[in-house]
Amino acid sequence: METSATPRLTAYSHGAGCACKLGPGDLASVLGAIAPTGAADLLVGREHGDDAIVWRRPDGRALVATIDVFTPIVDDADTWGRIAAVNAGSDVHAMGGTPLFALAFAAWPAQQLELSLLATVLSAGQAAASEGGWVVAGGHTIDGPEPLYGQAVVGEVDPDRMLTNAGGVPGDALVLTKPLGTGLTTTAVKRRDPDATAPGGELAELYAAAVTEMTRPNGTAAQLALDLGGRCGTDVTGFGLLNHLREITRASGTGARLEVAAVPRLPGLDPLLHAKEIPGGTQRNLAHARADLDVGLTVAEDDLVVLADAQTSGGLLLALPEAAAEELVDGLRAAGHDAARIGQLTDDPSGRTEVR
Repeated sequence: METSATPRLTAYSHGAGCACKLGPGDLASVLGAIAPTGAADLLVGREHGDDAIVWRRPDGRALVATIDVFTPIVDDADTWGRIAAVNAGSDVHAMGGTPLFALAFAAWPAQQLELSLLATVLSAGQAAASEGGWVVAGGHTIDGPEPLYGQAVVGEVDPDRMLTNAGGVPGDALVLTKPLGTGLTTTAVKRRDPDATAPGGELAELYAAAVTEMTRPNGTAAQLALDLGGRCGTDVTGFGLLNHLREITRASGTGARLEVAAVPRLPGLDPLLHAKEIPGGTQRNLAHARADLDVGLTVAEDDLVVLADAQTSGGLLLALPEAAAEELVDGLRAAGHDAARIGQLTDDPSGRTEVR
C-alpha cells in the first residue's frame, strides 16, 4: 500500500480526466452497433450526442439524467473530487437544467492507495455538489486497478426551455464561456516534477488558472443563455471544441465558422505547444475532426491543437441569436467568466466548420 504522505494520483491513471474516455471515433463505432432506445416520454436520447437524457414527467416538467466518471486529472485528492463533481453537474447545466441529486461512483486500488485518500475525494465531491445546489445521496464503490471517481446526476428542466445540440439555426452566434487548454495543462503537470505547480514553479500560474476554470460551475452561464433566448448548447469536454461543435452542426443541420483569434485560451500554453507536449486524446480529437474542417491558410497547426484539446469540466459552447451574444458575453464576464463570441452557425447543411 502507498505510504507516501503525498502520492501522485495521476501516476495511477493512464489518461488525465476526460481524456481517459473513448475517442469520438471509437465511441461512434461502438454506439453504431446498438439501436437507440425510444419511448414516448424520452424527449432527448443519445441520437444527437447531447450531454444528458431528458425524460418527461406527468406534471409537465422533465427530468435530466447523466453520468460522468474519470481518472485523476490532478494529484491533490480534494481538488480532483471537486473537479469531477462540477464536471458531472455540468452535463445537467448544459441542457439548461437544475441538478437535484446524485449518486457517486468510485473505483479504488485499495492495495496501492490509502483509503483515507478516497474519503477525501468523496468528501470533496460532496462539498462541491452541495455548493452547486445538489445532494449526493448515495453511491457505489469497487476495488479496481485504477482510481476512478464521478457522479450520476439527476436534475429537472422545463421542456420548453432547454439547451440541446439540435437547437441551433443559421446566423446564430457562437459563444464559449471558458478558455481552452486544460488538457494540455494537466498533461504537462503529469509529466513534470511535483514542484512545477508549487508557488514559483514553471507551471504554477497555468495550473492555478486551469483549476479555477475546472472548478467553476456552468449553471450561471446556462441560465443567462436561456434568459437571452438561447436554445442550443453543449459543454466542451473530452472531445474538444471542434468535435463538440461538430455535434451541434450535425444535429442542427448547419455549418459553422470559427474565428481562431477570438477563442479564449489559458495563459501560458505557448511553451507547451512549442515543445509539442500534446495529449494523446487531443491528437485523437484533431484527427477525427479534420475531415469536416475547412482551414484557412493563416491558421497554424498549434491553433487547431488548442481547438481540439481534450477538456475536463470545460465551458459551455452556446448558440443564440446574434443580437443577444454581446449581452451574454458582457454578463458572463461580469460574473467572472472568460467568455467570448467565437463565431457563428452558417447555412451549410453539410455540418462543416470553417476555421479562419
